[in-house]
Amino acid sequence: MNLIIMGAPGAGKGTQAEIIAARENIPAISTGQILRDAMAAGTELGKTAKGYVENGDLVPDEIVIGIVRDYLKSDACANGFILDGFPRSIAQAEALEKMGVVIDAVLSIDVSDDRIVARMSGRRVCKCGASYHIDYKPSKVEGICDKCSSELYIRADDKAETVITRLHNYHAQTEPLLAFYNERGKLIRVEGQEEVEDTTRLVREALAKVGGR
Repeated sequence: MNLIIMGAPGAGKGTQAEIIAARENIPAISTGQILRDAMAAGTELGKTAKGYVENGDLVPDEIVIGIVRDYLKSDACANGFILDGFPRSIAQAEALEKMGVVIDAVLSIDVSDDRIVARMSGRRVCKCGASYHIDYKPSKVEGICDKCSSELYIRADDKAETVITRLHNYHAQTEPLLAFYNERGKLIRVEGQEEVEDTTRLVREALAKVGGR
């Protein structure tokens, strides 16, 4: 199965990608990871990408697309793959089509913005690595880690204003892909649930209709 998984930041698409990958025995491909792998391996495209990264610039579409193309041709993807984080734009989706890459389904994990803001801004972490949530997994003493008694804090990415900005960017830049793939009859939408297991069940039922297990 060749699958694209989509969802706003905090919707849980990364978790579902890992679960599907393990069940189907196919790789879940994070664009960021294969970009880093290409740079570490010193491929021609990897070397070019490294120059942009080291200068703090965004890697151009044509470089990212080339690296994805090379990876999809590798033995690791012989039985299928899950693309997580790619494509991010109509231009990238059209480039995939021009490569001749066949996508069986595009799975969108749908969660409302209000729920995502509450979910992410409620996270609390500790310097010892422990993590909490003020609603779903609170510490015994508010603001204090159960394990080491250190003060909990909110990561910069989880602050409400940051989450809202990330959601705005997703809606503006990536969400148009839903209409793009819906027109091609590839789009499957699943309502993300509060419990991972419930979302997993809905995802499995949806993918069974297109040949997944």
